[in-house]
Amino acid sequence: MGELPTYDDKSALLVVDVQNDFADPNGSLYVDGGERIVPLVNREIDRATGTGALVVYTQDWHPPSTPHFEIHGGKWPVHCVRDTWGAELHPELKVVGDRIRKATGLEDGYSGFSVEHLPSGERRGTGLDDLLRSRAIERIVIVGLATDYCVKETALDGLRLGYDTTVVREAVGAVELQPGDGTRALAAVREAGARLV
Repeated sequence: MGELPTYDDKSALLVVDVQNDFADPNGSLYVDGGERIVPLVNREIDRATGTGALVVYTQDWHPPSTPHFEIHGGKWPVHCVRDTWGAELHPELKVVGDRIRKATGLEDGYSGFSVEHLPSGERRGTGLDDLLRSRAIERIVIVGLATDYCVKETALDGLRLGYDTTVVREAVGAVELQPGDGTRALAAVREAGARLV
């Protein structure tokens, strides 16, 4: 096992979208091997809570009809529709902190920090930045799904907002619409200034 992130009361562990539709083989947008990261994410949750760090969970929380979905002009199969099994956090995931629900309207919601309102193109905050600032958080550690979309965009937004940002490489997984998307996403995050451990 390589280097692991360190935590303290100025740190937050962001658990990105570890939901049934991504992390269960029966999910509608299953990330290959997604369920295998759950124990690694739980390890980081234990390590974070043991130091007084904040733990925050993000969830895709789509309406049944949204331009994010292929059937309404988007690029994705229907997934993580609010109040359905697919949108629930994986049953083996330890849940000990706040939840930020994103893409609750007509939005693309890849980043935990912001969403893009599709009809207008306007970027809107999710409340995550406000939550972290209210706790004087300076550093974020990111785990979850999927590397090439929500993990990547959460990391890039975190860097833009001034957070010292770390991604735990073994505790993320990629959709890989194109082979190598996950590797390219991690490279982009590293080039932007994040630490990979």
